[in-house]
Formats: sequence, C-alpha cells, structure tokens
Amino acid sequence: MSVQQGILGNSLKLVSPTENKNTVESLAQQWAKKYVQNLRIDHKAQESSIPSNLSEIVSPMGRKKTAQKIMESLRSVSAKSWNKTEALLSTEVIQHGIDPNIINPWEVAADSFKIYQKTLDVYTQQAVLRPLSQVIEIDEENNQLDEQALEVYTEQVAPSKLATVIGKDIGAIRNKYTSLDPRVIGFVSMQFHYTSQMLMEPLEPIERSLIGAYFKVIDDHLYMPLQRVYKAAAQHDYNSLALSAVQQLLPVSTQIAKNICQSVIELYPNYQSMSGTLSAPAVKISSIRDVEMFQVYLWLCALEGNIAAIQQELFPLCVMLYPKLKVHWELIRQMLHFLGQEIQNRLTPQQADTLMPYFQVLWQMFSPAVFAELGL
Repeated sequence: MSVQQGILGNSLKLVSPTENKNTVESLAQQWAKKYVQNLRIDHKAQESSIPSNLSEIVSPMGRKKTAQKIMESLRSVSAKSWNKTEALLSTEVIQHGIDPNIINPWEVAADSFKIYQKTLDVYTQQAVLRPLSQVIEIDEENNQLDEQALEVYTEQVAPSKLATVIGKDIGAIRNKYTSLDPRVIGFVSMQFHYTSQMLMEPLEPIERSLIGAYFKVIDDHLYMPLQRVYKAAAQHDYNSLALSAVQQLLPVSTQIAKNICQSVIELYPNYQSMSGTLSAPAVKISSIRDVEMFQVYLWLCALEGNIAAIQQELFPLCVMLYPKLKVHWELIRQMLHFLGQEIQNRLTPQQADTLMPYFQVLWQMFSPAVFAELGL
C-alpha cells in the first residue's frame, strides 16, 4: 500500500515498517520517473549522423564498443581529471584548513572505476529496438535525426535503472568521504565531473548524447545526498507534512530548476562564468543540477529536522567551488528568491511551513553580508 493510499484510506492507521520501506521506494521511484521524463537527447549535436550509423551505435555490439573505448581510456583520463581538479581546488585546501592527507587521488580513482564499470554494464545491456523505418524521421532540410524518434529507437535500459544500480554505491562513496570531512565531497564530485567530460570528448556525437545521460546520473547522485533523503524519509509517519511536501516537490524539482535558471538567465543575459554565459548548454546543465541540489538539501533538512546538511556540506561546498567557477553570490541570491516563490506556489501553507524555516537559513547564510567578505 502506498503512503498516499494510507492517508486516504484510514487516517488513524499506524505506520508499519513495510509502509516505511514503501515510502523510501516511492521517493526513489519518483526520482527515477522524474529523471526519465526530463531526459532529452541533444539533437543539435547529431548533424553528421546517418541512420545506419545510429543503428550500429545503439546495437548491442555498438554499445559494447562504446563501453570498451571508455574503459580503455579511463585510467589516463582519471589522472588528467585529478590534475584538473587539483589545479582548481589546491588553494582551497589551505584556505579551508582541509587535511590534505585525507584526499587520496588513488582511492578516488579506484572508487570511480567501480562506478563507471557498473554504469557501462547497464549501458550495454540488451536493448529492444524497433525497426528503423518506423521511428527515424530525417529532417530534409538539415538532415538531422528527429529527437523524439531517437529516444524511441534507443529503448535501452533507461538511466532510471542506473539510479537503482549505482545509487547505493554512490551513497556509500559520499558517506565514506563526508565522514572524514564533509568538504572533501567537493573534490570527489569535481573529479567525477571532469572524468565524465573527458571520457565523452573522443566519442561520436550520438554516443556522447546517449552515454551522457548515464553519466549525468553519476553526477547528480554525487552532488545530491539522495540516499540520505531516502533514509530520513523512512523515519517519518505516512501523514508527515514534511514528507508530503517532499513527495509533492520531488516530481517537479527538475522543472522548478529549469524555471529558476531561465529566470536568472533573463536577468543576467551577459553574465560570464568560468565555463561561459549562463545560457551556454554546459553551464545551463550544471546550473539546473545545482538548483536541484539546493532543493534536495532543503528537503533533507526538513526530513532530518536540523540544518546540519546545509552547515556541514552545502555551504562549505559552495564557498569552495563557486568563487573558482566565477559564480557570484548575487546569482545564488536570485536563485533562492525564485526557489522560495516556487515552494510557496506549489505547496499548501501547512506543507510550506515545514520547509520555510530551513529556507530562511539558506537565505541568511547566502546573504550579501556573508559573501561580500569572500569577494563573491
């Protein structure tokens, strides 16, 4: 029985361990469904592709070849990505007083190898493919593959399944490093982020589009404490207002993030971060992920009933990364302003009351008074 059915069926019924388990599974399933619904193939990057090339790439043998190329380059790419991470954050180790001995690049590389191996195992699983003629539409003017047709044709194991396969593993990695020092997750996240980028660089455009969706699952689970959210949710009764607020927001969290990012882009059309303008595709993807990250940390605080996650992880992570990535505090402030509006608009007053105290903590911590001292 689902949590929602329990509420509607009998308001006096006590929560059971099975219902708690269902709550966790429900949140995880909601996240997976939300991910698939927001999955889009980058059809602009497919100008040189032809149907036969697509058929070959998405075939079982083609996917194995893609996976093999990635695994063969993983060792050298891991070294390069760590060098890039170190160049970006080495001064932060000193500035933030982080013990350099707890940041072991070889251990991070070993952990990343296992995650990428599992990810590629999922990617190479047998796909159910429809006849090419039924689903491929070629735009006669520019010879591009139709975006929706490509999605239908590649009915392979969805990235949502990947979240199930590697979610707990990445959660364990997060726990391992954050238990030493919560700020270390910044190094680990950037290492994985740069590794994924470099692994995709030599691939064909269609390969990048397809495998990129899987690598995004890794990115999201490293930046967002999703497993911790599921664990905290399991401690709540089925009629918990905080839990119902999270259940209400989770399916639309990506759309909320997109709305907020678009609003910020319109306010700052010429703003330049380290990676480009806010409307640049790579920057936009990272921005949407970051807004989702803020939402997940907000849910976590409401479910755990304290601000430890924001104090110990989110705020230090932002202070460490955003100056290096040339993200000004004013952008964060505007993002939070729009996030507050979204929460108020999408929840009942009672549900919103469970989140807003923690939102106010974010609002105060990410304030001009604080960030002016850091030069953000």
